[in-house]
Amino acid sequence: MKLAAMPQPLTPSLVNELAQQAGFSLAGIAPVPPLDSATTSEERARFDEWIAAGAAGEMEYLKRRNDSGELVRSTLHAVFPWVKSVVVCAANYNTDQPRSIDPAPEGSGWISRYAWSEDRTTSPPRPSDYHKVLLKRLRSLEAALHEHAGPFESRCYVDTGPLVERVYARYAGIGWTAKNCTILNQQLGSLFFLSVILTSLEPESPLPQLAADRCGSCTRCIDACPTQALTPYQMDATRCISYLTIEKRGEIPEDLRTGIGRNVFGCDICQDVCPWNEKSLRTAPPADDPELAARAALVNPALDWLSAMTPDDFAQWFYGSPIKRAKYEGFRRNLAIAMGNSGRADSLPHLEEWSRDDDPVLRETAAWAIGRIGAK
Repeated sequence: MKLAAMPQPLTPSLVNELAQQAGFSLAGIAPVPPLDSATTSEERARFDEWIAAGAAGEMEYLKRRNDSGELVRSTLHAVFPWVKSVVVCAANYNTDQPRSIDPAPEGSGWISRYAWSEDRTTSPPRPSDYHKVLLKRLRSLEAALHEHAGPFESRCYVDTGPLVERVYARYAGIGWTAKNCTILNQQLGSLFFLSVILTSLEPESPLPQLAADRCGSCTRCIDACPTQALTPYQMDATRCISYLTIEKRGEIPEDLRTGIGRNVFGCDICQDVCPWNEKSLRTAPPADDPELAARAALVNPALDWLSAMTPDDFAQWFYGSPIKRAKYEGFRRNLAIAMGNSGRADSLPHLEEWSRDDDPVLRETAAWAIGRIGAK
């Protein structure tokens, strides 16, 4: 009888090589610290305190608990007791396009650059969602790992798994946790997607391969945040523009609306002011990924064009795009705020029409925007 091959330890060099063959920019492997370790206790306490403070806002999926009452994202042990290592992959999306803080055409909005993407491998090109693009690549990498290491248990996730990806990205040596809570890499900056494969394989080393924190005394990200969502290494999601324009349903608190500026989906300000991202633009080649190429129409898009979209236009333009997560109602609410902040009188016809809309949230937001333009 032939015995089954025993799984072999994963080496960082093998993981990185196979990941790049699958289409990723960089990869590493993180050990999962034991449940009773000081590292696990520290991470659990940090996440539990963040949730208890209400900093997750309306993101109920972050608050989900298992049958024992544990927050499932506080530790992988809460859901997957068999996990011993996490393969963490990074995919660069820093295309050669303007930043949100660069001079922009008057009356333009801002869509976070991660949501610009289109797939140019199809004819004609169509909007692409990084979740689907990267999951396909993870499956390919997963298959390659099985070929090299033999049978083992695994799960692939792109933003959907019960874990905090940046924790394991730090353990895998992908980068350090920046003061704005992103993962920073010396070569790539922070403009990359993270995705993971959970495995039952033993890592080569049981110790995290931690990159040095190179933020130093810099506080540009904290100082630049218009809604004061950041303190060093902590973020209050309920004040974050990305949360407000994507995850938040209903009315956005009035005291935060002016800080949203021209952002209609997400926000890149804290990353765009980061010296490491500025350096990466000068020293690292921009992303050249045909499945995640930038759609020119979404770079500094005109607010009047976006606000004229019907539900069918919205569905057609953003089918398969992350922008659909905001929903048509939320997108128009965001546009009303951006138009109010622009102070442009030519936005008034749209806003006056919206002030009579059936949607009470849009009515209230449009009325606020009209008042703001009048005040200006």
